[in-house]
Amino acid sequence: MTTVVESGEANRLRKNSLGVGAVTFLVVSAAAPLTAVAGGVPLSMLMGNGAGIPGTFLIVTAVLLIFAIGYVAMARHVANAGAFYAYTAKGLGGALGGAAALIAILSYNAMQIGVFGMFGAATSGLFAGWGINLPWWLWCFIGVALVGVLGYRRVDLSAKILTVLVLLEYLIVLVVDLAILFKGGDSGLSMAPFTPTQILSGAPAIGLLFCFAAFIGVEATTIYSEEAREPHRTVPRATYISILIIGAFYMFTSWLMANATGVDKLVPSLQALQDPTTFLFTLSDRYVGTAVTQLMSVLFVSSLFAGVVAFHNGVARYFYVAGREKLLPESLGVTHPVFKSPHVGSLIQTAIAFLVIALFAVTGQDPVLALFSWLTNVGTLGIITLMALTSFSVLAFFTRNPSLEGNVLKAKVAPVIAGLVLAYIIFQIVLNFGSLSGASGTLSWFLPSLVLIAAVLGLVLALALKSKDPAAFAQLGNEVKQ
Repeated sequence: MTTVVESGEANRLRKNSLGVGAVTFLVVSAAAPLTAVAGGVPLSMLMGNGAGIPGTFLIVTAVLLIFAIGYVAMARHVANAGAFYAYTAKGLGGALGGAAALIAILSYNAMQIGVFGMFGAATSGLFAGWGINLPWWLWCFIGVALVGVLGYRRVDLSAKILTVLVLLEYLIVLVVDLAILFKGGDSGLSMAPFTPTQILSGAPAIGLLFCFAAFIGVEATTIYSEEAREPHRTVPRATYISILIIGAFYMFTSWLMANATGVDKLVPSLQALQDPTTFLFTLSDRYVGTAVTQLMSVLFVSSLFAGVVAFHNGVARYFYVAGREKLLPESLGVTHPVFKSPHVGSLIQTAIAFLVIALFAVTGQDPVLALFSWLTNVGTLGIITLMALTSFSVLAFFTRNPSLEGNVLKAKVAPVIAGLVLAYIIFQIVLNFGSLSGASGTLSWFLPSLVLIAAVLGLVLALALKSKDPAAFAQLGNEVKQ
């Protein structure tokens, strides 16, 4: 039976402030669709399985939909902004819940700060073209400050801004997509990218990892469950809608990108580029014109900004829940008296972002090859680990509470399939971390080990809470009454 706990009105997130559309846009913006198709897709084609990427996106979309079956089934019984942490605590116990909480805090911090590296580099390049030359790290600091203001205030303000930015992202890419479609690509439109021959070509494991990374963010619907209207309906709908929108967009766009150059000429064309991430922009020049390409450059920056806002909101809520439930200092578990936002968590995340970016700047690290690549891969590993934990948590939760879900597919079959596939993905990421991130030597094993370190720290904190306050430990992950 699901346990529900009260959260005082003076110290809780703003309830009933987000509908299905708002949650969907908050989540989709974290996946940064323009960033993924402009930056991630060309790299996945070059380093992975070439023209087989559209088919790989189809496989990944299917896996995430299977994951969502159990995920949303449990969402109907647990509404807690701790999301993965809460699910793990309710399914596998408070000790592993503590581990999940610290993995989540590490992962979403790493994703947000890593994306800031790309944001700083892209913004610096954009404004340099307009005669304004400022270092990448200064643009990062400006972005961190703006994101901090949005995170401090009401969540529906962030949702409104992200809705506009995400819609513009989709529109600009669809303009290029339709131009390629109507012109028939380089030499006709081929369905070869969806064939086993193409999907298994090159390095399919690397392609699979890139495709999973492109979806990071769509799993975060439950983070907003305490602020959603009718969360037991809003969260499941937003989850499925987010996965389907992102999956269809990636498949359609990557298929057209492959056909725009020609399936057989795709990899040689990417190899000929000094920077593979300019591929989408060269296609825009060829099929649409430079005016659209210039607008896309602006929207590429706004896409990155939308992503860091969404990840910031996620981190702030994890800090808030960890404080509220006494895993971390209780001073974190408070909300703003007016905005009802997790403002303390927001301020702490802002400070962490400033410090990490400053460290990379002072040591002369590259904002893309180091800050972006290293940290986003750590974040991806952590989030997929959380998804695997959640899948097995769903299985354990419904096994102990069979009356809550009579559908075997939702309660057992889908969670097991998703958990095993995600475990395989985790193994592949650890095995190929150096190739994926560009990290070498000690960093190639130290960076992925940060996830394990966070898990151990979270486990220790949870066991310490159990010893100090058994009643609080027993409440970890409980649903917060709406």
